[in-house]
Order: sequence, then structure tokens, then C-alpha cells
Amino acid sequence: MKLGISSYSFTWAVGVPGSLPEKKLNETDLLGIAKEMNLSLVQIADNMPLDSIPADRFENLIQKAAENNIQLEVGAKNMTPDNLERYLLIAEKIKSKILRFVIDDDDFRPELTEIISIILNAEPEFRKRGVILALENHERLLTGEFVHIMEKVNSPYIGICLDCANSLGLGQGFREVVEQLAPFAVNFHLKEVFIKRKYHKMGFDIEGRPFGEGCLPLKWILEQLPSKCQTAILEQWTPPEETLQATIIKEREWAGKSISYLKNFFDII
Repeated sequence: MKLGISSYSFTWAVGVPGSLPEKKLNETDLLGIAKEMNLSLVQIADNMPLDSIPADRFENLIQKAAENNIQLEVGAKNMTPDNLERYLLIAEKIKSKILRFVIDDDDFRPELTEIISIILNAEPEFRKRGVILALENHERLLTGEFVHIMEKVNSPYIGICLDCANSLGLGQGFREVVEQLAPFAVNFHLKEVFIKRKYHKMGFDIEGRPFGEGCLPLKWILEQLPSKCQTAILEQWTPPEETLQATIIKEREWAGKSISYLKNFFDII
């Protein structure tokens, strides 16, 4: 399984609504970081939307990735039929083997029947273009609902982008998520978290951590993932510091620590 970074490895540097850096990290910067870290895989997701960059920057991205032998993956959200088609074409252009999608957006929260219908209608195009749709589990749908989608669609071109931390928002723990979704996983989002009881003992806090300093049972998870899950992407939930600049520095330091730790578990070439 190949290890890579994402635009969500550096969320604060890319820009969080209401907290935008003076100079936002862009897609070329992300390739540069990957090269510095001796990585050959970059996933560019919906916080750096590829459908909104100018054509010359898009072509430059493809050229720079090829020059540096970096494999690109594309991610998006808001899985309307039109947006799904738009991003499938983008995935094909950048030679992304998967298209990772978060189904929802602020104004789009479809029911299961609609989700299944959208995917079934699009599946022949994914098959034709040789791209696998990877649905990321998130905190609106239970893992059992994602299993239902997978079973109804039943295609080798539709799979799961497995994120163990997202489903904590529905009260689903790491082992439950992995046991249900690992058989369908085609992409793995690496997100280290630490869960600690509040000082007054009434409740818990869940925060991001560098890998090796949290409680994600990484070794066990990797043992559950199928051979068709070919890529693993670092994402981070970096708690903010007093200033945005300090937060961005911490985010970069944590990414470096995490990648150094994760290289013991993954292929990097």
C-alpha cells in the first residue's frame, strides 16, 4: 500500500473558513512538500477544488506531477450527478485511479435511495474510464448504511474511502467501522486521534495527534484492509494555537512526525 499526503494534511495552511492565511497553500506547494518528504502520492481534495483552478494551473499540476513522478488522486464533495460527472472527467485527466467523494454538502444531503440511484447511473462511466469511486464514510450516515449502498450497487468500480475517525461523530468506534467497511475499502484515510476524559470526568475530548501519539489501532486496521486498498493518505485534525501562523507551523511539524512514523508501515515509492 502506497503512503501519501493530502490537501487535508495541511488544512489550516490551505485555509479554513473564517481563518484564511495571507498566502494559501496551493496544489504546486503540495507537490513540493511531497517531494521534500520523499513521497510519490498526493490526494487533492475538496478544500482545494480542482474544478475551480484556471486551465493553465491545472495543466501545470499534471506536468509537475509527471516531472516529479508523483501519482495524483482527486477528491470532491457534493455528489450530485453533474458534480460526479465533472470530477470523473478530472480524475481521468490527471490519471487518478480513484475518485474519493464525500456525498454531502451544505445544501445536498440525499437519502439512501437517491444516493444509490446516482451511483448506479454513473457506474457504467466509471467502468468505461477505469476509475473507482471511493465513498468516504462521514458523520451523517452509519457504517451499516454505507454497507447497504455497497451491496446494492455491487460493482468493483465502487468502493469505500475508509476514515476511522469521521464516524466517531455518530458514536461508532474504530473497530466497528473497520469490521463493517474494510471489505469494501479502496483507499484509507490515516487520521490519528487521542481521546481523553475531561478534567471533571464528565465527558471526553477527541483531538488530533501526530501518528504514534494517539490511540488509533493502526497495525490491527492494516491487517483488516484488503489488497484492493492500494493507497493510504495522511489527514490531520490539528488543534489550533493562539495564532494562525503558529497553527500552520505546528501542522507542518506534525505532518513530518507522522510521515516519519508511518514510513515504517507503508510503501513510499
